[in-house]
Amino acid sequence: MPENPEVPNEESWRTVPSNVPMKKLEEGEKPPQFVLVSFDGGGWHDRWQTFMETAQEHDARFTVFLTGIYLVEKANSEIYQGPKQEPGAAAVSFYPDEESIAQLVDDLNQANSRGHEIGTHYNGHFCASSKNGADTWSTEDWQSELDQFFDFITNYRENNGYGADFPTLEVQPDSIRGGRLPCLDGTWSDLVPAWKEHGITYDTSRSSTLGTGVHWPYSQDGLWQFEVPVVYSPAFDGPESPAKEGDDSPIVTAMDYNFWAKINGAKNEPEKRDVMHDAALETYRYMYASAYAGNRAPLVLGNHFNGWNDNAFNPAVEQFMSEVCGEPDTYCTTHRDVIQWLSLQDPERVKQWQSAEASAKGDDLEDITW
Repeated sequence: MPENPEVPNEESWRTVPSNVPMKKLEEGEKPPQFVLVSFDGGGWHDRWQTFMETAQEHDARFTVFLTGIYLVEKANSEIYQGPKQEPGAAAVSFYPDEESIAQLVDDLNQANSRGHEIGTHYNGHFCASSKNGADTWSTEDWQSELDQFFDFITNYRENNGYGADFPTLEVQPDSIRGGRLPCLDGTWSDLVPAWKEHGITYDTSRSSTLGTGVHWPYSQDGLWQFEVPVVYSPAFDGPESPAKEGDDSPIVTAMDYNFWAKINGAKNEPEKRDVMHDAALETYRYMYASAYAGNRAPLVLGNHFNGWNDNAFNPAVEQFMSEVCGEPDTYCTTHRDVIQWLSLQDPERVKQWQSAEASAKGDDLEDITW
């Protein structure tokens, strides 16, 4: 396991105290159970409000990985040029007008003021399946993509022709320390130099390189990696599994889109809404129970602000947060705060946690309840 990087004092960006006790554990003391709820995109006002309200009720924090072009009006779309793409091209939508962007700025400011984390989901959402997609990009291409992301969050007034009376975005660029790649696509060796150039200290895009289960974050090339876990799910085990025909595996990537794809190939079938909701929620509950009783590795729950399949998935996340955030020795928090907490711990103990047996593999069903 590579050496774990040191973390500088990052208090300059903190708007409210962390909800995590920032102290070194005593010998023999168990680590807390961290829960890292995150959302890719960040482009839905109602979802911002829903999850901020849920978080406030339970002293919880979450992370939103913002799509940069949401701060660009459609009329000005050609100021963005993705790597190897035409100006104005994108796989997701630009924002329609000044009012919509002002609302997003307000949502971001509210979240920032409450201690939620804003990261990057980059800009054009060019997956590997796109022509000249992210899997083909060089370091220079990623430099350009990140340069433009930080330009959009810094120069939103100038880019859109807004006056000085347009609301000020209070999210500091240097508070953005990590991100998730669109479709989890990109080549590590090409990304690392671009990340370091832009002050990025962690990524949460890899999946399953450590094998099935929930694992502790680790570092490589001086950057933290919070893998999106691939786990056993009791919801997909046995003859009543809702998985699509031919999929007999109880293993699933713990991300909302992946639940949808596993059940019906990500097709809109509203009659399956409750089945999808319940499968996601049962998976989350099992992951939590297994990790809490086992290795205490942080749960990385990747999501999107979405209404997929008659809004099957966001309510499952909301319910799960209501159930576990605030439970004893449990902290629903941000990636930045877990990294800050890790920097206070004995490095040898951190290595022990990282090398411990993974949880949520399905081998503890008789020992836990969820």
